[in-house]
Amino acid sequence: MAEAVVSVVLESVRDFTIQEAKFLSGVSRQVEAAQTELEFMQGFLKDADARQGQDTRVQICVAKIRDAAYDLEDIIETYGLKVDSKKKKRGLKNVIKRFACFFKEGLDVHRIGAEIENITTKISALRSNLQSYNIKEIGDRDSGGGESSLQLHERLRRSYSHVVERDVVGLESNVEELVMHLVKDENRHQVVSIWGMGGLGKTTLARKVYRHKKVRQHFHSFAWVCVSQRFQVRNVWEGILIELISATWEQKQEIKDMTDDEIAKKLFLVLQKMRCLVILDDIWRINTWNLLEFAFPNVETESTILLTTRNQAVASLQNRNVFLHKLQPLNENESWELLVKKAIPARAEIDLGMYTKKKDLGTKMLQYCKGLPLAIIVLAGVLARKNSIREWVRVYENVREYINRGIGHEEEYEGVSRVLALSYDDLPYYLKPCFLYLSHYPEDSEFLVSELTKLWVAEGLIFSRQQRHSLWETMEDIARDCVSELVERCLVQVGTSGSTGTIKGCRIHDLVRDMCLLKAKDESFLQINYSLQENTSSMAAQASQLGKIRRLAIYVDEKADNLVSSRDETNGHVRSLLFFVPREWRPKSEKGLLSPLEDFKVLRVLKVEGLRARRVELPSEIGNMVHLRFLSLRVSEIKTFPPSLGNLVCLQTLDFRVSSYIDMVIPNVIKKMKQLRHLYLPWNYRVKGKLELSTLGHLQTLHNLSSEYCDLKDVGRLTNLRKLRITLSSSLQNLEEILKSTGSTLNRIRSLMVKNNMNSGEEQAMQIVLSCGGIYKLMLEGPIAELSKELHNYPNLTKLVLWRCGLKEDQMGILEKLPNLTILELIGEAFEKNTKILVFSKGGFSSLQCLNVSVTDQITELRVEEGAMSRLCRLGIKYYRGLTTFPDGLRYLTNLKELTIRGMRRELHRRIEKDGEDFYKIQHVPSLVIGEPLD
Repeated sequence: MAEAVVSVVLESVRDFTIQEAKFLSGVSRQVEAAQTELEFMQGFLKDADARQGQDTRVQICVAKIRDAAYDLEDIIETYGLKVDSKKKKRGLKNVIKRFACFFKEGLDVHRIGAEIENITTKISALRSNLQSYNIKEIGDRDSGGGESSLQLHERLRRSYSHVVERDVVGLESNVEELVMHLVKDENRHQVVSIWGMGGLGKTTLARKVYRHKKVRQHFHSFAWVCVSQRFQVRNVWEGILIELISATWEQKQEIKDMTDDEIAKKLFLVLQKMRCLVILDDIWRINTWNLLEFAFPNVETESTILLTTRNQAVASLQNRNVFLHKLQPLNENESWELLVKKAIPARAEIDLGMYTKKKDLGTKMLQYCKGLPLAIIVLAGVLARKNSIREWVRVYENVREYINRGIGHEEEYEGVSRVLALSYDDLPYYLKPCFLYLSHYPEDSEFLVSELTKLWVAEGLIFSRQQRHSLWETMEDIARDCVSELVERCLVQVGTSGSTGTIKGCRIHDLVRDMCLLKAKDESFLQINYSLQENTSSMAAQASQLGKIRRLAIYVDEKADNLVSSRDETNGHVRSLLFFVPREWRPKSEKGLLSPLEDFKVLRVLKVEGLRARRVELPSEIGNMVHLRFLSLRVSEIKTFPPSLGNLVCLQTLDFRVSSYIDMVIPNVIKKMKQLRHLYLPWNYRVKGKLELSTLGHLQTLHNLSSEYCDLKDVGRLTNLRKLRITLSSSLQNLEEILKSTGSTLNRIRSLMVKNNMNSGEEQAMQIVLSCGGIYKLMLEGPIAELSKELHNYPNLTKLVLWRCGLKEDQMGILEKLPNLTILELIGEAFEKNTKILVFSKGGFSSLQCLNVSVTDQITELRVEEGAMSRLCRLGIKYYRGLTTFPDGLRYLTNLKELTIRGMRRELHRRIEKDGEDFYKIQHVPSLVIGEPLD
């Protein structure tokens, strides 16, 4: 991956020298020479990266090249930022002090120039070493795939509907067998176990069973929890209980205050009383089950536990009535069928001779996959991008080479990991660091694409020359393209999708993560510490062998005293520091908890989320971390916003959505952070005067803006703004005039939330909405004036959330005519208190696919006319205490795939049971999720 590192550094140095050329005048010659040497080096790195596993000398040399490139970037940027800072302060100095400053700065220039020259000499010597090891120079990095960068970019911009649902082969009989055992009334099993090695598709099978129509109709309540290796018993019990009873906010607080024994007893009684299906996915050890089982009844009940595991001892559970289902690998025909689905689109294959040759090669390669769907999918991800027979032959030769390398010292399925490694080596240079960055996420976690893309951009992993396909395309857009390509290559799985069809959440399979961790270690890309009490000498040892530690992910141990246990010389090289804090963790001392972070001098990324210590102060020294691009303290209980944050002139993302119990005072320093792209202000804050934001020309996201502390004219000057969340806390003067002057800017906003905290702000809230004609997502909270018919002319509006808006009943006539609305949520008193009936009229909501109506008491009837919501596939009716009967019109919703009913009266629950008088209205729905009734 040295090719990627050198390319990243070159891009960074180029951008910095262009933007900050005036600050590098004293060392410009040395910087130019270093840049040239890196460009020469690039030609050798593709071959060098490929040869690392074959020659230890090459591996060590590549590690030194990575270090030298990173050191060069740190030195140049540090010097440039220091000169910039000095020149800003110099205007206040007198003539004598100015001469002294120039003399000292001259010494700095000489020292920095010498350091840059030393690194350049080192890089030149390393290039000579590579040549002596017979490393070949490859001129064009992008030519290997036979595809121009423009063609690549256009292909990346395509949407891939197939990634939402993975092609499944060979599971049909497994699904039917398991469903039969789950829904039978006699000789029932307490536990149903799916057993098999990693990558066989256990989770996929469990998910298909979980969503099966017969299963949904048989059980009344459902819960799914992924256990994994690093689980917490209490967290697992809490998660199951909350899902089974569809817990309200108040119930969640009650559960949080329970002891472990009380939670176990409550869960035991729920499982004994109700007919529940609980999925425990990915249990590794029998001890894990032994710790969890106290909450699961060991007597005859109508509830069932379905678990997936790699461990036969876990699957068997001697002390339980268990049905054991061993999942088998795919046979030869099934393996080929799956490979064809992923690697050979039917529309692209018309030459029978070519198909026959590919089948011959593919069948030989499939021998190494051992029938594992995951390995087949990953191999297909490589082959799907190879069109010619020659390219398939090359992949086949590489597969043989990978497998042969492990002959004689591999376990039965060791070859699978080598197929996965092949998929990594096949990645283009710019995707390798993006993929390795995924290794810092905990096992079995789903990560948000919106956060991941910000981290990639902050780290400089996204190249500016990859972009500019269109005028308004951002670096984040390019990063999302990279996510899509990793999905297309089957290295990343889609978790959840957004309302506009974008990928919202992702995850990686545990075998892929294992490979990712191994590669990250080999490349000295990232180190994970599972406890800060670990001996830091291991970090130093690794640094001496494979390079300095540049990125550190810390999984804080519940018993740890501090976030940072000791100062270490390696800290000075770390550029990315991500903490994963367990919810239960409380430090022994909150004073100075974050102070040791000042040791990380060149840090670019700092993520300390979920830090629940009530008196933590953000030290003023954080203002010295001038390299920071990404700072997130989300859901941490921080009480101060130090003015020194204004020194972070490189900051791109500031997420200050802290859990503060008092109004935080924010000094007017954000205006200095001119590189900000994403700004998330605290939920509660005050400002002395007004926040000046007009200098933030790069800002794309602005959350929790208060009209009381900001001039809306400033928002109108933010020409790159795409997401805005604004709270109307005070009346806006001359609003119409302001909106007219800023209309062209506001029309570029794609996601808008307006929260009205005033009794008189209804008209102004609607005025802001009508000034944002390009929005895709709109959320309105609090009282609002009548909806305007102009919303019918909003072609992009696909998601609308109305919360406590107090609309009149006739406003449904406007909502139902929104042409492209696909998601609608009506929460709380979305309509005024005297509204008793909501009518969904014939022909209305023609594009709606998802509807949620929840948390209201005054609505007594929902009326669905035949022909309404013809495309609706998901419906949620939750916490409607006033509802007395289910709409007869539900039977007209023939496309409905999922119906969720939670928090309803007990008599309504009886009406929708199999023998209930309303069951006929919903019996056609494949997936029914019915929560615990209200008492």
